[in-house]
Amino acid sequence: MSDDARDAPAAADPLPWQPLPPWHEAALAAALERRATWPHALLLHGPAGIGKEALALAFAQALLCEAPRADGRACGECPSCRYATAGQHPDLMRVTQVSFDDDGEPVTKETIGVDRIRDVTSFTQLTAHRQRAKVVVIAPAERMNANAANALLKTLEEPPAATYLMLVTAAPGRLPATIVSRCRKLPFGYPAAEAVLPWLAARGLADPALALAQAGGAPFAALAFADAGWQGERRAWLAALAEPARLPVLATAARIDAGGKDARRARLAQALDLLLGWAADLARVSSGAPPRVHPDCAAALARLAPRVAPLPLFRYHRTLLRQRALLAHPLQPRLVAEAMLLDYRALFAPA
Repeated sequence: MSDDARDAPAAADPLPWQPLPPWHEAALAAALERRATWPHALLLHGPAGIGKEALALAFAQALLCEAPRADGRACGECPSCRYATAGQHPDLMRVTQVSFDDDGEPVTKETIGVDRIRDVTSFTQLTAHRQRAKVVVIAPAERMNANAANALLKTLEEPPAATYLMLVTAAPGRLPATIVSRCRKLPFGYPAAEAVLPWLAARGLADPALALAQAGGAPFAALAFADAGWQGERRAWLAALAEPARLPVLATAARIDAGGKDARRARLAQALDLLLGWAADLARVSSGAPPRVHPDCAAALARLAPRVAPLPLFRYHRTLLRQRALLAHPLQPRLVAEAMLLDYRALFAPA
């Protein structure tokens, strides 16, 4: 193979590049200070929607950069940096649930299968095109099925030189212990609001604080919660929840029953997140604290909180969490929503 052919970028990666959000700047700087002892496998874990994958990509760009700055950060101008941000770097492989059909249309699968991880193995065994490193970013790593996780173990146990794997997850407990034990762990929590609110405002959100509250402190989720269509759905659901005795279970659950399987499952996920936030706010108000997720519904929550017993409310919240964890498995979204609404209405039924 000629040098020109080896240095040519790979086919364009349809996955968009994710710029580093400002609240991860300190984590990037701290990690790059230890670049000389960079681990072959890094596990970035923390809540969903805080930009962990964007940080993993910033790490990858720094490892691949041909003219890194004195602080270890990528220069942003060399060929490797440009290839990376364009999704064309031949030494960077991104593994997600998204695949592409023959027409180039994205298809989201429920799991990351063993074939994708076998591709990772083949990729890591090749010599680096740009002579710097080879980097694999797997996100969300917890979506690897059992066969895929087992296939990854070989690479984790015997990684080729200058090869780095970054696993990104919001659910490290769903990864096999054999995977977790072979990675250096980098934990994250929710970023401080003062770092997030200007970022959200710059993206056109009319009420960044409310959107961030609805998202439970997750900035990227807040962008979705600011969508006008979702806000209309939210108002309809909360109006129904505010009147449990008259809650129209079938009509409310039917709101998620439109579109294809993926669309219905996405609406169910939104509904479960909304119910989780509502239940958590009821518990907070019951204990004398202000609502955190739905502060604009403080009056309705204050009216309802004295009518629900703490123990059944906690059990209901736990049931919602279990249902949220089952979203990757076959289910009937409308029936799940109906069951959760019936259970909610029962919280307020006379003893």
